[in-house]
Amino acid sequence: MKLGMISLGCAKNLVDTETMLGLLQEDGWTLTADPADADILIVNTCAFIESAKEESITTAIGMADYKDSGKCRGLILAGCLAERYGEELLEELPEVDVFVGASAWDRIAEAVSLALRGKRAVITGESGALYDAKTPRVRTTPNYTAYVKIAEGCNHACAFCAIPLIRGKLKSRKIEDIAAEVEALGKSGVKEINLVAQDTTDYGRDIYGEYSLAKLLKELAKIESIDWIRVLYSYPKHFTDELIEVFATEPKILKYVDVPLQHADNDVLRAMGRPDTRESVHSFFEKLRKKIPDVSIRTTFLVGFPGETDEAFENLCDFVREEKFDKAGVFPYSQEEGTRAAKMDGQVSHEVKEERYHKLMSIQSKISEEKNEAVEGKVFDVLIEGINEDENVAVGRSYREAPEVDGGVYIENAGELKAGEMRKVKILQGFVYDVVGELEEENE
Repeated sequence: MKLGMISLGCAKNLVDTETMLGLLQEDGWTLTADPADADILIVNTCAFIESAKEESITTAIGMADYKDSGKCRGLILAGCLAERYGEELLEELPEVDVFVGASAWDRIAEAVSLALRGKRAVITGESGALYDAKTPRVRTTPNYTAYVKIAEGCNHACAFCAIPLIRGKLKSRKIEDIAAEVEALGKSGVKEINLVAQDTTDYGRDIYGEYSLAKLLKELAKIESIDWIRVLYSYPKHFTDELIEVFATEPKILKYVDVPLQHADNDVLRAMGRPDTRESVHSFFEKLRKKIPDVSIRTTFLVGFPGETDEAFENLCDFVREEKFDKAGVFPYSQEEGTRAAKMDGQVSHEVKEERYHKLMSIQSKISEEKNEAVEGKVFDVLIEGINEDENVAVGRSYREAPEVDGGVYIENAGELKAGEMRKVKILQGFVYDVVGELEEENE
């Protein structure tokens, strides 16, 4: 019996996919990358914004075709979309047999059994289990890099976000459990650990009574087999002085700070329910850059939030010009049902949102190019990810680039480089998203 899985959405969702695959493989299933050869097909979905919902449903309907053209005997829709809309979709998507919510990932074998027996069902909100170091897992990332989810859920109440409605409140894993998982990953050949959660800086507050990311990082940095530890999805409000010190002094903690700010106009931030102000965020970045001069900062912004005036948007543009982020993602606001923002007055038209999106991206593109040009002549440790033998070019990442969301380091005259190697590369030229370099050994 063969199983096919498609994973949509964020890295946190990918961890859920990998643990579900682990449970099913332990249950005797063989995995296949060919959906036409699968007896069971699973789509692990995202429901963060409208476009993600549409992609999830379109993908599920596409997979249903294999019930006629392939071997498929059952189709399962898992994850966030199933968690939030399972009962509704049971009626609207007859192509799907079983819906398994994000909170019930550990019941995926039960869902498969139901689908094989021709049953239709919704399994959601009944367990809310956290995976741990002993949970079987089939990693789908390259063997040298892995995501580790340190917490589930979110205690924030941002007006635009449906995640707390889907994933619930913050639930942190224990430090010793995360350390055990990371140590096992290191022994298996993983060199880069990417820590993920809805807010990594909120980690531990529910079980330890205090922000505990700094303590976790100190423990993980002791694991000899791991070279890089990257922290994603942080909040400035919870980025303590102790945490800044850990980033500055622990060599294995990459000097890469990922802080989704969403906006910089104080009126918009207040309406969003964000805990920061433009002034507090500016002070945070001043402190961060003073302590870590070579820090690489990535952020994300929402444009077109309800009530965002032309003046508020220009305040955001000025802020981006002032702070000069290394990387920034920009997203038009999506009106999500069930959120406070969906009912707010002053909804911004699609045309205005698109116009603001393109303007802010244009501003950031120039800044990103300047940042990449500024590292020309510098030498970085680069994790090699792929090689184009025909063109004798390799691509990798330095501490400045997170997997999947950032650009890469392209290395000319790659020679005998192999994926997973760590090599020193001198940057020759910087572009908007990528940089080009050559092996430092060639210049010695």
